[in-house]
Amino acid sequence: MERSELIALMRTIFHQQHSSILGGMQAEYEELERLGYIKINWEEEDKLTAVITAEGKAFVGSLLPDEK
Repeated sequence: MERSELIALMRTIFHQQHSSILGGMQAEYEELERLGYIKINWEEEDKLTAVITAEGKAFVGSLLPDEK
């Protein structure tokens, strides 16, 4: 995922705090989980969701200080 895509997706998740994983985006969300920025709820098989972690909030905050 390119940096601009990562920033845009993290910003969206940051504002929502809890995000449904849209079709075709699972790989991007899995990458964010590997980075420690989100936690995917794998128990919801029909509709995967993700929540932002403290590391994810810190990452977004470092890019967008006005959104802390």
